[in-house]
Order: sequence, then C-alpha cells, then structure tokens
Amino acid sequence: MITIRNATIDDIDKISGLEALCFPANEAASREAFKGRLLYYPEHFWLLFEDDLLISFIDGFVTNERDLKDEMYDSPNMHDESGDWQMIFGINTLQKYRNHGYASTLINHVIKEAKAQKRKGVVLTCKEKLIPFYEKLGFINEGISSSVHGNTVWYQMRYVFND
Repeated sequence: MITIRNATIDDIDKISGLEALCFPANEAASREAFKGRLLYYPEHFWLLFEDDLLISFIDGFVTNERDLKDEMYDSPNMHDESGDWQMIFGINTLQKYRNHGYASTLINHVIKEAKAQKRKGVVLTCKEKLIPFYEKLGFINEGISSSVHGNTVWYQMRYVFND
C-alpha cells in the first residue's frame, strides 16, 4: 500500500540513505543538513512509502524569495512559514522504482499542499535531461539557474498557481 506522510527526525537515517543513493556525493545533502532541515521545517518533507519501504521523498522550505539560491540548502533559518514560494531542494526516488509514477504522485501531492497553503507556487532546479519531465507536470523552464550547487548546471523550474 502506498502512503505519503511528513517526515520526523526519526526518519533521518532513511532520508540520508536514500539521498546518498540518488545524488553524487558533491550534490547530496549531508545527514547534518537534513537534521537542521528536519528540526526547522519537517512539515515540508514528504515521504512516499510502499508498505514500510521509503521509495521517494521531497524536501524543501518556504520563502518569499522568488529564486532558489544555494545558501538556502544549508540555512534552515531562512525558512519563512508565511512565504509565497514552496522551494524544493530535492526529489529522490529509489532507482528500481523510477518511471513508475511515484515521483509524479509525490510532486502532485506537494503542489496540492502548497496551493492549499495559499502559496504563489513551487520552485525547483533540475538537470537539463529532467526538464521535459517537470514540464509535463506543469512546471515552466526559466532557464539556467544561478545555482552552482555541486558544480553542476541547474535549470530553474516554476509552477505558478493561477487563481
């Protein structure tokens, strides 16, 4: 059975383990970074389980800043619960569960929650090869991001609520 829930500090080992499997070391968040994020804004961590197995998770925070900036990753105190934009720092899915709709299900869940919270929209960055995936979900490609996280080229994607 598939379930989605918010994370707690007790999930840190599962979250850190999945992150290490999904991202190269120079791009992956550390256990310490996750600890800070979980202490400041656990309600902006969404975990997707199949039975007891963590298959996918999304984490981020809320801010009034329009663009995702590198300093946000390691500064949980930049979170502003009344902010306009839900930032997404990472979307992680176990390799063998990719291309089965799990990430899309979780992203759509986050979009729905951000809309219910009266945000202006959702912002994330991705590598060029993932642009079509996010565009199918309704995100708009805003071009190359100012982010140099992990010495990688990132594209900023934005989902705007129009109501």
